[in-house]
Amino acid sequence: MNKRLKSIPLFANEAEERAFWENHDSSDYLDWAKATKVVMPNLKPTTQTISLRLPLHLLETIKAAANARDVPYQSLIKVWLQEKVEQQ
Repeated sequence: MNKRLKSIPLFANEAEERAFWENHDSSDYLDWAKATKVVMPNLKPTTQTISLRLPLHLLETIKAAANARDVPYQSLIKVWLQEKVEQQ
């Protein structure tokens, strides 16, 4: 069964387009069965700075572990946190 697709209107700006898609079903305008996966290797996840207070001995232990692996300690903390989250 081939569904007749509607044509996508032209938009004056991004806000107008956003408002349109909030109220319309994209499957009326696009054939998602023909969609292909896109790889964006240079896309970086959004990050947010936080303040984290650690006991000095814990921070020194983390820094020593990072130094042994030759990586920044903040990066090692992120890796460890990600591993722990994936275990849950």
